[in-house]
Amino acid sequence: MLVHICCSVDSHYFLERIQEEYPDETLVGYFYDPNIHPYAEYQLRYFDVSYSCQKLGIELLEGPYNLEAWLKKVKGLEHLPEKGDRCTVCYDDRLENTVLKAIELGHDKFTSTLLISPKKSQDKLAIIGANLEKLHGVEFIFKDYRAGQGQMIQGQKVKEHSLYRQNYCGCLFGLEPQREYQDKIMDEMFNPISNQILPESIESRLELYHKRDDLEKKNIPYKIIKQKFLNYRLLTAMVKIKKEVIPSYFLCYSYLGKKKTSGRIEYERDDIAYLNKDEIKLISIDIFNDIAGTNYRNVKSMMYSPPTFQAELNLRQKITKNPYGLSPIIIVDKLSEEKYEIHMDAKIYDDVKEDII
Repeated sequence: MLVHICCSVDSHYFLERIQEEYPDETLVGYFYDPNIHPYAEYQLRYFDVSYSCQKLGIELLEGPYNLEAWLKKVKGLEHLPEKGDRCTVCYDDRLENTVLKAIELGHDKFTSTLLISPKKSQDKLAIIGANLEKLHGVEFIFKDYRAGQGQMIQGQKVKEHSLYRQNYCGCLFGLEPQREYQDKIMDEMFNPISNQILPESIESRLELYHKRDDLEKKNIPYKIIKQKFLNYRLLTAMVKIKKEVIPSYFLCYSYLGKKKTSGRIEYERDDIAYLNKDEIKLISIDIFNDIAGTNYRNVKSMMYSPPTFQAELNLRQKITKNPYGLSPIIIVDKLSEEKYEIHMDAKIYDDVKEDII
């Protein structure tokens, strides 16, 4: 039996039940989910499904990530609500691809873990599965494992095995209205040019779940916990002198409420320059290298190969004695007596992240 898998949260308990009900079947998992966006989120979910399938002793195959083809199929349906026609097209695509893969592999049965997801329409899935069964002659296995205490048990399994519990369905068109409703920044879509791993980014979660796997392999006890914290994203930032943009690097948690200001260096202390407005501090790249123990040639090289986010917090602690202070700290190639024009748009917001203890 080929089992289409959408994510480990939905698949782990579903697969356990299928194994119990079909003990004579050889189950093969099939991860085909081109709707998941961005690609880093797709990688994280596939990684976690691999972890789950290994625990269950189930072979896992990965389907193509044909995002562009998927986007063409849902064109014109982008703004429809969850469980609407866009989702129906998505179900069609994933189940059709699964049944064709089942035929290719010589399987005579197929099913999908979409059936247990509370965000999916079982009625639509049942109709699509039945139509594909009639068309291709491969039996569609419909199972309602949500019934009774199914969803409660499913949640217990997720905690028991420390599975990744994503906080949106998967596609961009579901993510956007969900974040708008929550009045939260859509930080899943941030991809800094520096490739710095940001707090509670998809990349940071992937690091965490790799660490989970390492601890399990070494048989070291652990627990994944959640904790509230103040998150930060820099959207845009720029420094001008005489209307010319100069290379600049803004340390994390630099914040300017009005997004634009200007001023001159008022005084210097311990090689740190203080502007006469908005608590802004300027540091030359040479002084930054002394403080941070780095050897950047210039600010541009720092922009494309920055310190870690934690290293930036440590630098804030050294400079201001407050790692989460919001005063802008800007690194430039060299200090100038000319007037600085500073543009910055940054977001600071309450967030929750996972940690391993």
